[in-house]
Amino acid sequence: MSWFKHVIRSIDFLNDPELSLQKIEEKITGIGIADYEVKDLTGEKGTTTIVKVRIHRQTEGEKSEKPRTLGIIGSLGGVGVRPKKIGLVSDADGAIVALACMMVFGEMSRRCERLPGDVIISTHVTPSAPILPHDPVPFVGSPINLYELLEIEVDARMDAVLSIDATKANRVAKWSGFAITPPVKEGWVLKLPDEILDIYERVSGRAPCVVPITTQDVTPYGTGISHINSIVQPWLKTNAPVVGVATTARSPIAGSATGANYPIGLEQATRFCIEVAKQYTRKECAFYDTEEFTRLRELYGDMSERFKRRLP
Repeated sequence: MSWFKHVIRSIDFLNDPELSLQKIEEKITGIGIADYEVKDLTGEKGTTTIVKVRIHRQTEGEKSEKPRTLGIIGSLGGVGVRPKKIGLVSDADGAIVALACMMVFGEMSRRCERLPGDVIISTHVTPSAPILPHDPVPFVGSPINLYELLEIEVDARMDAVLSIDATKANRVAKWSGFAITPPVKEGWVLKLPDEILDIYERVSGRAPCVVPITTQDVTPYGTGISHINSIVQPWLKTNAPVVGVATTARSPIAGSATGANYPIGLEQATRFCIEVAKQYTRKECAFYDTEEFTRLRELYGDMSERFKRRLP
């Protein structure tokens, strides 16, 4: 199976100024996925199409122990900023990887290779998103409020979440390819477990690149506080641990820049998500140390409510 094939097909499909709910639905059913939700949402700044699919686990020989469900969220403002610019923008990476993951799992299912747990993949697609001012280079905004999107993209069935987001419009996460963030759970930024680091190393062939997220990044948007981007914002809508999967570049690249979707990094990010899904659903991989998290809460209390006070 070629992950590159699915990434290239994802890029080609999303680079369409006439992308519509009907085309997306046809794509999902063509992949062979039957359990899906596709719907349009309209806000003050335009319309986007929400896409959510569920990849069902294997059922033969299923044990009584509760299976795990992994969430994969393609985070972005939009895949394009038409009519201001023609083509896919850098910010489209989250949707590209999410759709590529859907294609990979669809092909695995056709080949009768299913995981022991479910995978829920969600993202949204708009070819005409607004451009937002940002330092050092502009972001791409969403036509819909971020937290309205997250209400749908984050699913209560998700036991852990991978949040994929283009993370190039900054001066600190400067590597080619992709990087990962520490887990965020209930407001706490936690250490990365060895199993996640091991997967990163074997997928990328190098030492782990870890995005230096800060306390500011776990706070809600709309407070005037700066964020590297929205990569770990899904934590605000779930108690499940969230690990960011960041597509990166060696220089600051605007989210609204075209010609900046790098296939090698996108393929690696896709492969990372697939490998995490394999190990997580087989219970060979943890997203955080449960004992240390319990101890942190005993010592310092609940962080979640502090950060959620100003949640829109």
